[in-house]
Amino acid sequence: MTAYSPRLQRLIEALRRLPGIGPKSAQRMAFHLLDRDRNGATYLSTTLAEALAGIERCPSCRMFSEDGHCSYCSATRAASGQLCVVEGPADLLAIENAAGYRGRYFVLMGRLSPLDGIGPKELGLDMLAARLADGTVQELIIAINPSVEGEATAYYLAELARAHQVAVTRIAHGVPLGGELEYVDGGTLARALSGRQPV
Repeated sequence: MTAYSPRLQRLIEALRRLPGIGPKSAQRMAFHLLDRDRNGATYLSTTLAEALAGIERCPSCRMFSEDGHCSYCSATRAASGQLCVVEGPADLLAIENAAGYRGRYFVLMGRLSPLDGIGPKELGLDMLAARLADGTVQELIIAINPSVEGEATAYYLAELARAHQVAVTRIAHGVPLGGELEYVDGGTLARALSGRQPV
């Protein structure tokens, strides 16, 4: 077993907290920052500290924002009457950059997973219920990934919206553009068939 100095060990452990970074990758990053890019390491450290101090969750949509300003909660967006629920910030940005959607969002920061201790409270669904109750939302768009937990979350969201007499829609799932049927998994193909549209 390799013995690192205490500070180097802590740096490697800190880098391993990043998603997709294993022990070897963390070691490689640490060695690179210490040996070849100390200026980059300083910049990373400073930028991370500034981000932690200045970025918070928007109290309305739960997306990351700074200086108390959230560009996704403007009055123009509210006028659409649409509210799109996504699992995380990356999903919001994917929709924002590709779909032409210009309504409001609500970011769950996860999905229902009772085995992991993630219930409605952890996802801020009490905040979402208050938004649905205030009368400004005419359509709740569910944009949740089609996993087992995602399906349970989508069902819960749909029931919550119906309880507040809000129309519910869900983004389509199925065969990707340019995909070939022989390579599409059975679950995706079944969903595509059941969600077929008239032409």
